[in-house]
Amino acid sequence: MKKLKIAQIAPLWYKIPPEKYGGIELIVHSLTEGLVERGHKVTLFASGDSKTSAKLVSVYPRHLRKDNIKWTDQEYTLLNLSEVFKRQDEFDVIHSHVDLYDLYFTPFIKKPFISTMHNRLMIDKIKIGKQIKYKQKQKMRIDIYRHFHNHGIVTISNAQKKLSQAKMNFIGTVYNGVDIKKLTYNSEGSDYFIWIGRMHKDKGVENAIKAAKKLGMKLLLAGRVKHGAEKEYFEEKIKPHIDGKKIKFIGEITVKQKSEFFGKAKALLCPIEWDEPFGLVMTEAMACGTPVIAYDRGSVSEIVKEGKTGYVVKSINGMIKAMKEIDKIDRRECRRLVEEKFSIDGMVDNYEKIYYKLANKK
Repeated sequence: MKKLKIAQIAPLWYKIPPEKYGGIELIVHSLTEGLVERGHKVTLFASGDSKTSAKLVSVYPRHLRKDNIKWTDQEYTLLNLSEVFKRQDEFDVIHSHVDLYDLYFTPFIKKPFISTMHNRLMIDKIKIGKQIKYKQKQKMRIDIYRHFHNHGIVTISNAQKKLSQAKMNFIGTVYNGVDIKKLTYNSEGSDYFIWIGRMHKDKGVENAIKAAKKLGMKLLLAGRVKHGAEKEYFEEKIKPHIDGKKIKFIGEITVKQKSEFFGKAKALLCPIEWDEPFGLVMTEAMACGTPVIAYDRGSVSEIVKEGKTGYVVKSINGMIKAMKEIDKIDRRECRRLVEEKFSIDGMVDNYEKIYYKLANKK
């Protein structure tokens, strides 16, 4: 089959591949490298300090967070997108991983152009007294997606598509893939539980601490604590529980540290309080043989196989019960599920099918 010329558009906030935080960037890296290995001619539009086997095009020499550029400052994002679409005749397919802002260019794109939706398409309700209001920023996002409803969207879970409040042109669901070659299987684990993520209430870190304390079990916490709201949340809600014995905090881990962090754990706790589109940490843990105990929100029930690779629960009490029974899980089954359902090869296969389908229509 004819090899394709593909543009991959990455966010500029972190370099490709990321050293620590950067789930989207890790997926873009894995997909780009997989496509290059298969002989496709790929151009990656990313930060100037990115490393790739594809052709790299950059509008800024470093990832934006390195220069403390705020998330709300999207000038370089727009410049990045402008550079891609100026060159659209060079490609058979254009694939964006940039949230929202790529949509504004759709009226001017003649080549097959799709976006992977890495975030939710929902509006959260806020109760103020007896009144129900909606988060204005989220409402504006949904309005924009509804306006460009014909644009092709790839979702990263079926739950993400089902829960979407913007009826888009959903052209497929492709699960995020993990590099099983870089995640070492551990058949035994250890005597402690782990949690990892952004320091935010939605990620369920407080729930994980409560469950571990009630059982008197060790809990190892890993995650990013930079500044602003994350630091305030950590200082106020999490730090008082850290005693260095039962509850430990190790900070942000690197990609190279993942196998040890995940593999040595008894289980990963994911008592999330939001409808996460795809929890990459769950598949990374299972790739290392570590089962997952997670709240039944978002994509969780698609990722965790109940009673086989962990437990899907609805409350703290349900989590505590699952923690007591976690040794019943066969760690080999965790690794096997990732190999069969969440590998990089599988992800690249599915995106390839979408690319060829779109390219053949033109």
